[in-house]
Amino acid sequence: MKLVAAQIRSMAGDIDANIERHTRFIERAAFHGGAAVCFPELSLTGYEPRMAQRLAMASDDSRLDVFQALSNRHRLLIAVGAPYRGRHGTEIGMFVFRCHQTPTVYAKQILHDDELPYFSAGDRAMTFPLGGAVLAPAICYESLQEHHARDAKTAGATVYLASVAKAARGVDTAYRHYPAIARQHGLTVLMANGVGPADDFTMPGGSAAWSDDGDRVCNAGTDEEAIVVYDLATRRGEVVSFA
Repeated sequence: MKLVAAQIRSMAGDIDANIERHTRFIERAAFHGGAAVCFPELSLTGYEPRMAQRLAMASDDSRLDVFQALSNRHRLLIAVGAPYRGRHGTEIGMFVFRCHQTPTVYAKQILHDDELPYFSAGDRAMTFPLGGAVLAPAICYESLQEHHARDAKTAGATVYLASVAKAARGVDTAYRHYPAIARQHGLTVLMANGVGPADDFTMPGGSAAWSDDGDRVCNAGTDEEAIVVYDLATRRGEVVSFA
């Protein structure tokens, strides 16, 4: 089974244009045999906290129907990021679409201090069985908190899906932290980071996959759109540049 991290350049605030671009990445992931594809944090709007309340989406937003249709067509789990109109206010959502199943939204549970003026925290952990694996979502800052990964493992996870929006320093931190998570908890880690402007920083890419023994198998380069494809069976990965 292959897992795919989509390293995409989102346009700030332009949901329709970003949906169109996401569909091309999803088609490419399916072409390369992906069973799941994960996008960066807030990928449908760009990581723009100041716009989040205005752009927040409900789980039944008709603009998202294309992702369910693609999931059904390709038998593919699709995880995209957007501000979510949650029970407690605007949340950082990961909208998850699975073949012929009701869409689900995971909301980031542990917020960075800079996010507190704009977002409310989610209050539910989730896992998603897929083939013989169990996927646990993690959104950026919370994926660097050791107890978040530990709780995912306790819940039966075998794969940690890290959807992030990180500057260069954050990518360096992730490259040091995720191998430890993988080794300690026996988790495969897949990180999807964006490229280009975001809020008051720039995302450099560097999306990557780590095997469950902590080896970084492959990673995308900087300032390029690409997909990272990791095969759970062979423990091999490849990077496919997106043109």
